[in-house]
Amino acid sequence: MKAKIGTLLFAAVLGVGILLPACNSNHGDKTTGRDFAISVTNLSANQAFSPLAVILHGPSYQVMTEGKVASQALEMLAEGGDNGPLLAAAAGDQAVSLTASGAAGLAPGATDTLSLKAPVGSNLRLSALAMLIHTNDGFMALNGVDIAQLAVGEELSLYARVFDAGTEANSELMTEIPGPIAGGEGFNAARNDRDFITIHPGIISHDDGLATSVLDVSHRFDNPVARIIVRRTR
Repeated sequence: MKAKIGTLLFAAVLGVGILLPACNSNHGDKTTGRDFAISVTNLSANQAFSPLAVILHGPSYQVMTEGKVASQALEMLAEGGDNGPLLAAAAGDQAVSLTASGAAGLAPGATDTLSLKAPVGSNLRLSALAMLIHTNDGFMALNGVDIAQLAVGEELSLYARVFDAGTEANSELMTEIPGPIAGGEGFNAARNDRDFITIHPGIISHDDGLATSVLDVSHRFDNPVARIIVRRTR
């Protein structure tokens, strides 16, 4: 079944101007004991992000592994910007302490801050992901960074790269790019690429010789594509 990102998502992505609260999900009967503010800044020139997916978890959980096949939930985020299935799957894992979604997409140069309450005693790792919406299946990701040793008032500055889910060929066609410049297809369960996760090879664009590309040189990006500041507030 084919699906497109809705018009409302793109309106949210392009209209980001204030920081909105995250939707948090603590599961289990654990008492919350550590508070974190996680700020994500989009460093790209013209690649809006889909709403953030943030996961606090133990070391046995991995949202992705380079060189391995992407889960369908990750494919849905990478091709269509839908973080719901990924967060739902994570919330069902016993090693996951908390999941959170950004309230809206993240425009180039914008910052979104999520306030999270982590359970006591967790051996905390942080993973954060979002689709670059002017790509076929590109997504930025921070994968399992240890934040357990942060003391109150300390912060950690991190940077995220862009990955290729390997689930859809990087055609750059209007019909296959879901961002507002194209309005094409989002998630499609059929896979027509290498089918394992790699570093994204980048955008070619019609300016650089790919005549069928709907993208221009402004949609190209360098790594890192996002800065993440993790601050322990309590």
